[in-house]
Amino acid sequence: MATTSKNMNVFYRQKKTTATTSTAKRSTKNPSHKDAATFGSGTTQPPALVSHGGSLDVKGDFDEEEQVLRQFDMNMAYGPCLGISRLARWERSQRMGLNPPEEVGSLLKGGEVRLECLFEGRV
Repeated sequence: MATTSKNMNVFYRQKKTTATTSTAKRSTKNPSHKDAATFGSGTTQPPALVSHGGSLDVKGDFDEEEQVLRQFDMNMAYGPCLGISRLARWERSQRMGLNPPEEVGSLLKGGEVRLECLFEGRV
């Protein structure tokens, strides 16, 4: 049999907040993140994100080859990339029949790219 609402009110007692305490906690005039950079704000971007031309530098210091290798690192279809070099991961995925991109293999065997994965030393 279901309990009546009288029993539920006794079991789940709730206190109502008064108007003075709730307005003090919800004050939006002085947000805690007053120095946070938002779109259109007067706060400047940190120097690490601004290139010499004054535009945001989100590409970084890598070329198209590194971009292809980073996409390979982030694709989990070829297995985990931590603790293993990119070439070893490419060869392992090829042995397992996962068909890794041939472009990645030729870049890695060329020897002019970084062999550590994108997350090496960061995680």
